[in-house]
Amino acid sequence: LGVLENLHAAAYKNALANPLYCPDYTIGKITSEQLHHFVQNNFTSARMALVGIGVKHSDLKQVAEQFLNIRSGAGISSAKAVYRGGEIREQNGDSLVHAAIVTEGAAVGSAEANAFSVLQHVLGAGPLIKRGSNVTSKLSQGIAKATTQPFDASALNVNYSDSGLFGIYTISQAPNAGEVIKAALNQIKAVAQGSITDDDVTKAKNKLKATYLMSVETAAGLLNEIGSESLVSGTHTSPSVVAQKIDSVATADVVNVS
Repeated sequence: LGVLENLHAAAYKNALANPLYCPDYTIGKITSEQLHHFVQNNFTSARMALVGIGVKHSDLKQVAEQFLNIRSGAGISSAKAVYRGGEIREQNGDSLVHAAIVTEGAAVGSAEANAFSVLQHVLGAGPLIKRGSNVTSKLSQGIAKATTQPFDASALNVNYSDSGLFGIYTISQAPNAGEVIKAALNQIKAVAQGSITDDDVTKAKNKLKATYLMSVETAAGLLNEIGSESLVSGTHTSPSVVAQKIDSVATADVVNVS
């Protein structure tokens, strides 16, 4: 969690640079007036999505109007996230090094977003099942040739309404951190140089579709997906259409974004 907070603070100079969690130095200093101002300017109708499954729209609307006292309007205007790049190193006495190295990725709904997601699964997005193995991923195979020490590595891909981050996340023994990170970055470089097959891309697309479809097969997962997409784009894309868009990603698209 600390790595991801520092990653965003280094990558952006505003907006997404703000921490999700209250820093230690502000605990006890936030006033009721500040909280009230935040609620008034952020908990507005244009910033919320009310989603229901198996319920009539009229019934859902009636419940909202009766029980939810939400201020209408857009609320305070948000600054667009500006990617700048940077570096933050936090020294400690741990034997393990957690490292995240990224570049600007794709915003939600952009033409490159699906290509980055496929690239993530080409490199290795982590095991698909609990206690599963990630040793067959390109990242793991490439790093295993560079060190005999234990490590973990996965591709990192996050998408926001106006920006995104793509790169690698590694965990390694401190003395071996450099070689692990270098080997992981070399795998991305190899893809950028065309060292990828159509079969690699097809397998990655199948993994991506499986991950997505499993995330929306429950009512809770589908509600979360509909709500999140509605807040970003104002619409909802059906799972079948999402799968079709993933299938439309070509090998050349994956090479280009890498």
